[in-house]
Order: sequence, then structure tokens, then C-alpha cells
Amino acid sequence: MTQKHQNRRTLLFVLIFALEFFVRVATMAATLSVFAAASLTDSLNQIAADFQKEGGNKIIFNFAASSFLARQIEEGASADVFISADEERMDALQSKGLIATETRKSRLSNTLVIVVAADSELRVISPSDLMSSRFKHLALADPQTVPAGIYARKYFQQMKLWPVLKEKVIPTDNVRAALSAVESGNVEAGVVYKTDAAISLKVKVAYEISQREGPLISYPVAVLKDAPHPELARSFLKYLNSSQADRVFQRFGFILLN
Repeated sequence: MTQKHQNRRTLLFVLIFALEFFVRVATMAATLSVFAAASLTDSLNQIAADFQKEGGNKIIFNFAASSFLARQIEEGASADVFISADEERMDALQSKGLIATETRKSRLSNTLVIVVAADSELRVISPSDLMSSRFKHLALADPQTVPAGIYARKYFQQMKLWPVLKEKVIPTDNVRAALSAVESGNVEAGVVYKTDAAISLKVKVAYEISQREGPLISYPVAVLKDAPHPELARSFLKYLNSSQADRVFQRFGFILLN
């Protein structure tokens, strides 16, 4: 073999090795994009930190109202995993062929609570107390489009309180914004998930709507059909369904669905 051929062969080996190295690095350092309901912010940040320690892959979250996230996905936003706060948004994506149906699972549930500022003297013995003139404003995630607000609206409709309460509603972009409105004192009360109330020191639960009397709240999760990193997305879903994730979700007050 001539020196020229030997040099070419050596160069070829170097190029192949470099390509394999960069492919491995790119795989190991893949960034997973997860679109998730705002109410999951704290629990998922903890779960992602644990998942990243095990695999070294980075997770970037887009936390917002499920309706807003679903619309982004429908309009072509690139994402690997979608976690909704209601089944309806996931149903809409599934009907358009945008999720990997076999990966879909209803993972969590929650309950609603009526909250007031921590230093408020207002009491809520019954949801009908919100009709009193003492409660001038009621913060809800948008009751027409955002799951937390829709759940609250359906509950008040069931209780035949909605015709009066809808005049007091201050709609917000998502459930965390409703919580912030109560924390700031801009409204007398708000309806949020129990898990959201639990993370705030600036509000207190004035009334808890039991799982039996309240709406059925469900958080489905699925890999998106055109996920940039499908294998990693499925791996993350597997971790979300693990006992390690169970413990985190329960610590933040979520109800596990099997």
C-alpha cells in the first residue's frame, strides 16, 4: 500500500470516528421539548431534574394553559410530549392525527379549591357564599377556553350559581395567573387547583370542592406524532409513569390515575 493510500485510509478512519462521536454526543445531549399545563410546573421541574441526572438529556418546558399549547401544536410548533390538564384538548389533537395514539395515557387527577388571600377575613362556608356582595371579583382561568376555568364554570353551573358568579369573574390566561390575582389582593377570591394553592404562602383554602362533588379532572399525556426525538420522548413517558414520578406527583398533591 502506497503512502498516499495509507494517508487516505487514515483520514477516512478519522472522519468515520468523528462522525460516530458527534452522533453519540448529539444523542446524549438531545434536548426534549415538553408542552405541559401550567399547574404541573413545580412537579414536572422536579421530575425533569431527576430524569436528567439519570440520562444527561436536557428537558425544556413550555408551561401554559392547555388550550394555548394545543393551539401551538396544531399550528406546527415543534414539541416531543404534550401533557394536558383535560382530555378535550388531547382529543382534539388525536382527531387531527397529531399524537402517537398508543402512547396516550390519563396520568393524574386533581380537585378544585376556592382560595382567598392569606390575611383575608372572608369565609366561604358554601360556594353560594361567593354570591354575597362581599365578593366583588372572582379570579378564574378563562372559563371558556382554559381547563381549570372550564372545570370551575361547569361546577358552578351544576350548582346553579353561574348566572350570578359569571358577572364577577376576572378571566386569566391560566390557573397560575388566577392564583397570582388572589395573592396580589386584586380579587377577593379565586378558584384554582388544590395543588396550586398548596405551593403558595400568600393564599389559604377557604373551601375545598371534593372529588365526589366536583368535575372529573384528568391529565392525559402523549408523545406527539412528529416528535423530533421520539425514542427519548417515549423514555421520558416511561419515567413519568414510574414509581419515582409517582412519589413526586403525590408530594405536590396530585391524585394518581392507574
